[in-house]
Amino acid sequence: MQPEELYELDTATESAGTDPAGMTLLVYLEGFMDAGAAGRLLTEHLLEAFEHKTVARFNTDRLLDYRSRRPLMTFDDGKWESYEAPELSVFQLSDAEGKPFLLLTGPEPDHEWEAFSAAARSVAERLGAGPMITYFGVPMGIPHTRPLGIIAHATRPGLVTSKVPLPSKLQVPASASSLLEYRFGEAGRDAIGLVVQVPHYLSQAAYPTAALTLIDALTEVTGLDLPALELREAADRTLTLIDRQVAESAEVAELVQGLEAQYDAAVGKEGENLLGEGEEMPTADELAAQFEQFLAEQQGGGSSSPSSPDSSDDR
Repeated sequence: MQPEELYELDTATESAGTDPAGMTLLVYLEGFMDAGAAGRLLTEHLLEAFEHKTVARFNTDRLLDYRSRRPLMTFDDGKWESYEAPELSVFQLSDAEGKPFLLLTGPEPDHEWEAFSAAARSVAERLGAGPMITYFGVPMGIPHTRPLGIIAHATRPGLVTSKVPLPSKLQVPASASSLLEYRFGEAGRDAIGLVVQVPHYLSQAAYPTAALTLIDALTEVTGLDLPALELREAADRTLTLIDRQVAESAEVAELVQGLEAQYDAAVGKEGENLLGEGEEMPTADELAAQFEQFLAEQQGGGSSSPSSPDSSDDR
């Protein structure tokens, strides 16, 4: 099968020509790990804040298992009225200065990862794309009262410098986006991964601060002008809510203070790895159980909670 059989491309965009330096290709695929909904919030912000158009669509019938995540249909007045077909697409956006960039987003493919990787590379080549950048959040044993770290990695040395020390070797479950990065590197194309560290106890919440940290990292790596006023306002509201809830629980406050002490001690050691390896950092179960129970009780009592991804304060 040829890669071009897996997608439809807007030929007008292809023939129009592109930035000589190559448009940055951002990638966020729903379905893999994304602590704090960091990647989702950032993707939603980009599509809401910047003008965009669809330039390529992938064949979701080939790539998705509808039984594992069923699309929605609307039944009204005795008949089916609509079907919300899933979309896995590439958008072309323009930043605040009019510089174009690309965004590949939608549900992570369930099938044919290799074919999808080849098709994505084909789209990138036909559109004259530059570096590909994936992004998402991972849960870590860190407090929300300290700056969030960004783990940066790339397909070749010198492309990025991570501000968080990386382990020499780590084996983890694969994702379609990580395979994309790997295959792009094999083909000699630049690819970068940006991973924001999110406090364990907020990993199930929509946490705008994590998305804001990602967009700052994207700006630094790409030079794109990506204003984020809405994300900053949402982050401020959410942090105020979290701090209020922490203050209302002595147990949770003690846990956060413990994390602060561990974080500060680790930062004070040159070259210390803050990935949560070893016994110094508490486990997710130890930290999250009490905090998430507290947040659930608050939500059940009718108060607004940052653990609700659909809360307007988290958008």
